[in-house]
Amino acid sequence: MTHFTHNGGIRIAFEDLGGSGGDPLLLVMGLGTSRFWWPDGLVGTLVRRGFHVVAYDQRDAGESSRLPDGPVGPPLKALLHRTAPAYSTEDMTDDAIAVLDAVGWDRAHLFGHSMGGLLAQRIAIRHPHRTLSITTSSAVPSDARGPRVLRHLRPTTLVRFARLHHPDSPQGNLDLALAIARILAAPGQSIGEPDVQELVAKEAEHSVTSFRDQRAQSRQIGAKWQGGPLSRITAPTLVLHGEQDPLLRVSAARDIAAAVPGSRLVILPGVGHFLARGSWPRYAAEVRTLADRAAQNPPVIPATQR
Repeated sequence: MTHFTHNGGIRIAFEDLGGSGGDPLLLVMGLGTSRFWWPDGLVGTLVRRGFHVVAYDQRDAGESSRLPDGPVGPPLKALLHRTAPAYSTEDMTDDAIAVLDAVGWDRAHLFGHSMGGLLAQRIAIRHPHRTLSITTSSAVPSDARGPRVLRHLRPTTLVRFARLHHPDSPQGNLDLALAIARILAAPGQSIGEPDVQELVAKEAEHSVTSFRDQRAQSRQIGAKWQGGPLSRITAPTLVLHGEQDPLLRVSAARDIAAAVPGSRLVILPGVGHFLARGSWPRYAAEVRTLADRAAQNPPVIPATQR
C-alpha cells in the first residue's frame, strides 16, 4: 500500500515492506528509478534478517511529485552544469527525513544503491542524529562533484544507454527494463525477463515509468550539494561495490571508504551494478553485520552537528 508524506510542497510516496518490530531500515533507490526496483527477494531477505523495511520514491520518481519540465538538457549535461535545474540535494535528503517522521522513526539504518547510495551519504552528513548506520552501494563519493564524477564512470556504458530506444508500450517497457538490467549486470551474467517482470508489473500497476523520464533524471542528477565532506559522517558505514560493475569503477568505492572514518569496504566478486538475484544473500548479510556493529558501538555526534 502506498502512503504519502510531504516535504514542503513536495509529496513523497513510501511503502512499508514488512518486518514490523525489527530494526528500522530505509531503502534509497537510484537515479530515475522508483522504489519498485528493490527486488522482492532482496527485501524479503532483509526482513528475515530482522529489519523493518520501508522504501520511498525520491522526488521526480515513482509516485512522488514531479516538478515542472524546463530546459534542463540530458542528464550528463545537468550533472556538469554549475547551477541546479530545480532543487538541491539538501532538499532530497530532507525528503528522506520526512519519510522517517511519517513512519515514526527517530533514527534508521540507511541502505542506498547507486545514486541512492550517494544520497545516503548526504543524509548521514546533513542529519547525523537521524542515522543509525549507512550502507552505500555502487555509488559515487559525495565529495566528487561535476566533472570529478566522470573519472568514476565508464563512458562505454553511457553510450550504450544513449542508444536505447523502445516504444512506450507494455512490451516496450518490459524490453527497455530488460535492456537496462543487462547493461548494468556483470559481464557474462545471465539476465532474463523474469528478473525484471516484477518491477515492470509494479510500475504499470501504479502508472509510473520513471526509467523513461530523462528530464526528471536530469533534475535529480543536477541537484547540487553545499553540505559538508564525507569526513563528517559519524555513523558506522559500509561501502559495497561490485567488482564487475559496468557503470562505476571500483575507484568510487575506494574513495568513499578512504574519506569516511572507520568505514568498511567490501568489493563483491562477480557482482555488477544491477541488484541480481545471486547477490541478495550477501547484501543482506553485510547490512545485518553493519547494523549489529552499530548497536554495539553507537556513533558519537559532535555538538556542532547536533
